[in-house]
Amino acid sequence: MTTARRQFLRSTAAVTLGASSGGWLAGCSTAAPGLSSAGPHADRPRFDLGIASGHPQATRVVLWTKLTGADLPDRVEVRWEVAHDEAFQRIAAHGAESAEAAWAHSVHAEPEGLEPGRWYWYRFQALGDRSAAGRTRTAPSTDAASGAASPLRFAIASCQRYDSGHYAAWRDVAAQNLDLVMFLGDYIYESGSRPGGVRRHEGGAARTLDAYRARYATYKSDPLLQAAHAAAPWLMVWDDHEIENDYAGLQGPHLQADFAAQRAAAYQAYWEHMPFPTSARPRFDVPGAAMRITGRLDWGTLARIHLLDDRQYRDAQACPRPGQGGANTVALNDCPALLDPRRSLLGLEQERWLADGWDLHRPWNLVAQQTLMARHSWTDPSDPGGGTYWTDGWDGYPASRNRLLGTVAERRLPGVVVLGGDVHANVVADLKADYDNPGAPTVATEFCGTSITSSGLAQDRLDAARPHNPHIHHNRSDQRGCMLLTLDAKRLQVALRVVDDVANPASAAHTRASFVVDAGRPGAVPA
Repeated sequence: MTTARRQFLRSTAAVTLGASSGGWLAGCSTAAPGLSSAGPHADRPRFDLGIASGHPQATRVVLWTKLTGADLPDRVEVRWEVAHDEAFQRIAAHGAESAEAAWAHSVHAEPEGLEPGRWYWYRFQALGDRSAAGRTRTAPSTDAASGAASPLRFAIASCQRYDSGHYAAWRDVAAQNLDLVMFLGDYIYESGSRPGGVRRHEGGAARTLDAYRARYATYKSDPLLQAAHAAAPWLMVWDDHEIENDYAGLQGPHLQADFAAQRAAAYQAYWEHMPFPTSARPRFDVPGAAMRITGRLDWGTLARIHLLDDRQYRDAQACPRPGQGGANTVALNDCPALLDPRRSLLGLEQERWLADGWDLHRPWNLVAQQTLMARHSWTDPSDPGGGTYWTDGWDGYPASRNRLLGTVAERRLPGVVVLGGDVHANVVADLKADYDNPGAPTVATEFCGTSITSSGLAQDRLDAARPHNPHIHHNRSDQRGCMLLTLDAKRLQVALRVVDDVANPASAAHTRASFVVDAGRPGAVPA
């Protein structure tokens, strides 16, 4: 670890423990263009929810913050700067954005003209206060003539229910010197706190814009989550709890008549609190609003990353419980609608978008999405019932999965690795175009990461189902943490990082299992 990196981690730790007025750079002696060299003199902290960056391109990145305080004007000018060095002596870009009350005084700056494949530092200033400094980077150049493919180190994480535990896993992420963090859904939980939880958040179930904003404020006030955001750029997709558990398109789980308004409020709060570009800001000219999170990122000549949305465009779940929407667990033969080829988890337009965008030249195609893609039957699929499946995930939309994996097989797409979360378990699996054929080849590899804090199913239930799912090589629901992945042109190495005690914010984390995937040979093997 470099001296600069050690200093960054020490500084980030200090900032996240409360030094928001000026942060660790308040004493810089060299003035940067646009920002005063003097320390801030705000009468109150204005950056209590931290800073973040995301969606890195070769020459640009998104910088995010949100002003705090009860007395904010309707519009506030927020200045930002990006530097080549941590002392902010060599400024690469600077500018100003207007933080508006209508968008919760959030800031989404998009500096351009940056150099490909390099690290930068950034910070904000407004109303006499200066934010902590963050570290971000641009993606490598996509020009093959620029040299060998740059490697990629990243984490996948999901499901960080605030009242289920502390965020020790985020401290581990912040210390790993990663290029990217991919957050794969359930950034907040919309429901009220459970009795006996490790900690509590404000209010009951979030249903309104104010309630969603308050819930994000609770989550984003956590110092360990702030440290992880400040350490590297993030790529994000949502799942259901950012809106409501098990929702599908414009249908809420309770078939509530006002769900479109609830979804619109949730989408707005999500954009306000995440480092998405301004172009992703929700539109309100359709019921329930619309926000596009589907997208692609090329990591130089090494990998194409496909970001999917399995909530906004999906068909409603098949065979729900009487009088309800949302998920159910059903035998295949009791629910013929599961096999309806017209049903889609992604929506047919997004399916076509993905099919048209696979990369045939880079060695890897990474699919960042929300949940477990591999088939997981709770009973023997050869029994008369035909297997038993949970309808909210890909098992509830097998035709949609078959189309996706069938394209992978037919076109012999290189290095397809599906990344997911949602199920609160570490799962490593082979992906097949035909799970009913025992001899079907493996066409892709899946790593579905466990939760940061959210509780999992009893491990003995998963153990009992293992004989029915021989393509699943690892399935542990009793672990909280994240996955760390290291990718180069020849192989993918994956470490399953697990915290010792989710109730302890100072808990250590360890690697509990490791796997390797070789380029050109789908399927993970223990390292």
